Amino acid sequence: MPGKNLDPSSSPRALLGAELRVARERAGLSQAALGELLFVSGSYVGQMEAGTRRITLELAGSIDEVLGTTGFFTRNCGKQGKSKYPDHFVEAAEAEAEALSIREYAPLVIPGLLQTEAYAREIFHAYQPTAPEPVIDELTEARLDRAKLLADPSTPLLWCVLDEAVLQRVVGGRAVMAEALHHIASLIRARRIIVQVIPFGAGAHAALMGPLKLMAFEDAPPLAYTQGNGTGVLLDDPATVARHALTYDLLTASALPPADSLALIESAAEDYAHDQHV
Repeated sequence: MPGKNLDPSSSPRALLGAELRVARERAGLSQAALGELLFVSGSYVGQMEAGTRRITLELAGSIDEVLGTTGFFTRNCGKQGKSKYPDHFVEAAEAEAEALSIREYAPLVIPGLLQTEAYAREIFHAYQPTAPEPVIDELTEARLDRAKLLADPSTPLLWCVLDEAVLQRVVGGRAVMAEALHHIASLIRARRIIVQVIPFGAGAHAALMGPLKLMAFEDAPPLAYTQGNGTGVLLDDPATVARHALTYDLLTASALPPADSLALIESAAEDYAHDQHV
């Protein structure tokens, strides 16, 4: 039975997940059986054990009660620390950092992982027009930190589908847009990301209801993330995730091929750059 506090110098989330697996197996429970006792899915338990999903303080108390771990998970849950991300995005951001592949549809703005500093700052100013500058600085820094995932030359695989509205909406002025789109084009040309654009001419498509992110992992079930204005839901139900995966497949079928998409992105970037000097 777990009894010692975790070493704070290690990754608390990964260690907690490993300890949860040990305690569950010692109790003779499957992930699905433990999920029923905790009122979550077996997939959710698998994500916690793999360290792709944090154990909340509320769940930690229930785990201690169900598995008889004498407060171990409650004591150590706090060592995960406060996230720098908004509450509705915490789990998605942490899962994103562990993903082998990320597929994302963006209907209105450039995905966070691809934003430049100037573009991100303008987005946060729009979201919080009365926020003090230090708050905007903190939010922008957190977003740029997420983009460091792309420093690895191959993992995660990032495949984005952008609505043409993302290219046409002028965020922060034409200079900001030129820089932002050139940044995306440079990542495509470096073969670090795959991007497709759904042109306005494609008409209705499978994801008109809003943005979508799909994440796949090495040792845990896949996740889907959907979001709205200040809200977000991380989904692990296999049937629901599969339905969203089909939606994404339909999006790629409606979008321009990658080469044509790159041409459109670079053309828009050049138009913005040219317009600065006119």
